[in-house]
Amino acid sequence: MSSTPTAVPPAAEFPPPTLVTGLWRRKLPHYPETPARSWYLFLVVVVSVALYYQLFVSGAVGNQLIADFHLTFRYFVGIFIIGAAFGAVASVVTGVLDRWGRANIVAYGTVVTSLLTLFAQPQCTTKESFLAIYCIISIVEGAVLVATPALVRDFSPQLDRASAMGFWTLGPVLGALVTTEISTHTLDAHPDWQYHYRLAGVICLVISLVGLVGLRELSPRLRDQIMVSLRDKALIEARARGLDVEALERNQWKQMMHLDIVGSALAISIFLAFFYTIVSFLPVYMATNFGFTAAQANALGNWYWIASAFSLVITGIVSDKMKVRKPFMVFGAIISIIGTYVFLSYTDQPGTDYYTFAIVMSFTAVGTGIAYSTWMASFTETVEKRNPAATAVGLAVWGGVLRTVVTFVLLGLLLVVTAAGTLVNYGPRLQTINAKYHEEIATIQTVGEDTLTALAKNPNDVGAQVAALVKLTGDSPADIKTTVELNAKYPEELATLQAIDQKVLVKLLTDPNDKAAQATAVGQVAQKFGIPPDQAGARIAAAGKVPVDQLAVASQTGPALTAASAKLKAVSAIPADDLAYLSEHGKEVQQAQKDSPKQWKTWWWICLIAQICFIPFVFVMAGHWSPKKAAEEAAEHDVAVQRELATLPH
Repeated sequence: MSSTPTAVPPAAEFPPPTLVTGLWRRKLPHYPETPARSWYLFLVVVVSVALYYQLFVSGAVGNQLIADFHLTFRYFVGIFIIGAAFGAVASVVTGVLDRWGRANIVAYGTVVTSLLTLFAQPQCTTKESFLAIYCIISIVEGAVLVATPALVRDFSPQLDRASAMGFWTLGPVLGALVTTEISTHTLDAHPDWQYHYRLAGVICLVISLVGLVGLRELSPRLRDQIMVSLRDKALIEARARGLDVEALERNQWKQMMHLDIVGSALAISIFLAFFYTIVSFLPVYMATNFGFTAAQANALGNWYWIASAFSLVITGIVSDKMKVRKPFMVFGAIISIIGTYVFLSYTDQPGTDYYTFAIVMSFTAVGTGIAYSTWMASFTETVEKRNPAATAVGLAVWGGVLRTVVTFVLLGLLLVVTAAGTLVNYGPRLQTINAKYHEEIATIQTVGEDTLTALAKNPNDVGAQVAALVKLTGDSPADIKTTVELNAKYPEELATLQAIDQKVLVKLLTDPNDKAAQATAVGQVAQKFGIPPDQAGARIAAAGKVPVDQLAVASQTGPALTAASAKLKAVSAIPADDLAYLSEHGKEVQQAQKDSPKQWKTWWWICLIAQICFIPFVFVMAGHWSPKKAAEEAAEHDVAVQRELATLPH
């Protein structure tokens, strides 16, 4: 580090921004006091929440998007994959564009996304146009992903870093919480997905305009140094006058290509595979495996986000008090691993209730929050250990790795959970058909499609009739065949006998000369068919031709046969296109319903293993394991700062 004073002092190089010049020139010549610093940190967090709210809306209204654009599940997931890929490129490029201004990237980026969300996204009428707008928003998100934690790092000394990063990581968490909370209360009243984009656009545009006016950043001479505590403020500003910024900014990418930077960035990225799956596909998972509505699934997500939010903030505060990060990262990872294991154990238990999931997901979220907030603090400190001026580049490495991993995570999900595509593509319409024709579909499943197809081609096919009626009644094929043939040969005679009361008919069969029974039978037949008594008598006499032994069989099987025949007739009421859709995709969906729990369990195991792989990389990062040693080092640093300040001219 050069100690040669520069010809131009920082205050002259970066004059304080005004309300107007601050829309572009945002660099502060002096480290701000605590109230101003807290305000800038607050703005960074709020605009981050707004940005992620806009990004996550597509997941909350995913079912509506799929239905409206007639998307396959593969295309729907492809939207997220392509968006993540663009975000990865943007994250890396942001490390190069850092000189344009971190605050400018955030301020103008969120304004652009808000305008797109409010005006462009709801006007999309094709899946291609929707994808294009989503990719633009993802590009900005990838850039802001790098710029916002860089700003948080700039405005937070190391001893307050975990608290600050805990608040910053509220961006994606609260963004998801806001999305699910609003969706839970508005989806039923506003099922059109455009409404949710317009609502998000209005809210976020207001927030982004506040950020546009108020966001600021430190000048390079201030931010390119390590600030351990606020007591370093005077020394940091004194050093800034002699700082060789150009020397510090040389070969930054090369300096970041080490295991403690790249390895730890990869570790946290795969650790968050469960998080990104929940963000994007919780409604799909809960709907296809447990029958939850979109509103219920989003409400369930609220438990996860709220638990995560509290965990992030509280952990950051406690970590700063204890001055260590690594024990928290390991402890949080273990909690998250246990929670994920319990969560995956319910995958093949469709009767699992809402509150069981709520408790397990909250537990998992607490672990994730503990690990993530302290990792962010430790990562920025690890970058500072190599070169404090390379903060944006280090975070660009992390952002690029994260978005690349998310791309492969989503692609992996698509390849592992193939049943989800079938259930999402065909399940909703089949559910509608099943709800409307539940009994008829039960008849189809009992009889079999082959038999029904044969009957559709030839309604007089006795073999098909017998096969169908045997399955529906449970009677023997011989009895069914006898009854069917009897109905075909003596339809009028059997109709006459059915009009006579059973007890009266038995009397006539046992004693044909019973005058009272004859008179009663004639009256019943005459009333049934609206004919004179003499014609009724003639019909009764004609019915005597029916063989008594066959009639006995028909009388036993008749009632069940009549009900079964009515069921077969009802099947014909299903519209041809619904019947064809059921025939084409019914078996496929049934198989997918069987496969889905197994495939999802496999995926959750992958997420769990990824969380385990995170732990070894904790050991390569900067920072102490022992709070005692961390406190001793902080005290030694304070002494060194005071000693150096004492040597400076007053």
